[in-house]
Amino acid sequence: MMEQENIAVGLDIGTTKIVAMIGRKNEYGKVEILGIGKAKSLGVHRGVVNNITQTIQSIQQAVRDAEANAGLKVEQATVGIAGQHIRSLQHSDYITRANYEDVIEEKDIDTLCSQVHKLVMLPGEEIIHVLPQEYKVDGQGEITQPIGMHGARLEANFHVVVGQISSIRNIVRCVKNSGLELGGVNLEPLASANAVLSQEEKEAGVALIDIGGGTTDLAIFKDGIIRHTAVIPFGGNVITEDIKDGCSIIEKQAELLKVKFGSAWPGENKDNEIVSIPGLRGREPKEISLKNLSKIIHYRAVEIIEQVFQEIKNYGHEEQRKKLIAGIVITGGGAQLKHLKQLVEYITGMDTRIGLPNEHLAGDTEKDTASPIFATAVGLVMKAIHEQEHKILEQNEENSSSKETLEVEEEPTNEVNDEEKITTEEVKTQKDRATGPRRNIFEKFFDGLKDFLDKAE
Repeated sequence: MMEQENIAVGLDIGTTKIVAMIGRKNEYGKVEILGIGKAKSLGVHRGVVNNITQTIQSIQQAVRDAEANAGLKVEQATVGIAGQHIRSLQHSDYITRANYEDVIEEKDIDTLCSQVHKLVMLPGEEIIHVLPQEYKVDGQGEITQPIGMHGARLEANFHVVVGQISSIRNIVRCVKNSGLELGGVNLEPLASANAVLSQEEKEAGVALIDIGGGTTDLAIFKDGIIRHTAVIPFGGNVITEDIKDGCSIIEKQAELLKVKFGSAWPGENKDNEIVSIPGLRGREPKEISLKNLSKIIHYRAVEIIEQVFQEIKNYGHEEQRKKLIAGIVITGGGAQLKHLKQLVEYITGMDTRIGLPNEHLAGDTEKDTASPIFATAVGLVMKAIHEQEHKILEQNEENSSSKETLEVEEEPTNEVNDEEKITTEEVKTQKDRATGPRRNIFEKFFDGLKDFLDKAE
């Protein structure tokens, strides 16, 4: 039996499927996938839970399958959040520091971020992420890490991700009622981006398009920083609906047609290419032209890509300094549609590649696992591993700081007055200062979000 502490679980609650993925970090620092469980998602519509009972059953089935696959039991999971209720905005804020003689510490950044968390949102909305971009110290701009600098006024641009609190709470309830602890919540486009993008792409400027069943998620990076996120409430399911209506067939057949014979480029099919579909209950078989099938797919795919491209333009891609040099990376189940890469390049004029989540996976990972379908799940496992490592680091620091305190208190020198003795709190504060940047803002926020959601139940 494996050590439970090293195990990390990602739970991707999608519109089409729910994926539970169990993994751990191997000795080479790569992610080794131990087990995957997949279940049909019946209680989720466009990324939002609309049937709690069915979603719980699907989560339990996916987790059971993953546990059987890996040969171990899991207790907690890091969960992805997406859906049409997600929106993002840019915000600038500042604080004036009273003790400007001292250098800027992490607590100053925390104060600034918690100030942004108090922004008044629309009724029923809650801030999910506050992501600092660049800082300014006393008017000096383009600072990525202000800790250790002197200055009276600390200013920052923020990328703020907002979602509906009821939707977040429903997902949390589903996870807890499935018998799992909530390890953390992560925005799905950010998880997918971590799994499929390289650091060079993030630096050069890249747009990640994650085409799921119910939604298409977008995450834009430039200079290594997340710049824009958006969730478009269309995905592969809309294409299936169009095929169902356009060819007068049932949904199951439409999905099969799309996967096996579908293409986003109608010119690829000859006029005489026809596929025969069995009729229902003794009816005559239906003959469907592949050219017509591709036309139906093409029109809807163009609509989805144009909406995403509009978001890329809203970010400012056409400005020289905001140009996305690395172009576009497509991932998610929808990325498997034939000739989609060529269509995206044709519409946007940007270099495009299909994103496989193999950037951080161990070399012996099965080919099926390194598929665009599992991009979000792999990203969530990576996030869970990161959070675990952080907790271990924090515990070690606490242990070593209490050791130091004991040593200081046991061996006082004659030169030090009683008043000047170092207290436990001071040692811990010094320790925190020394390791400040390691405890990042997301993790602090997630602790707060978890407390808030626990109280809300």
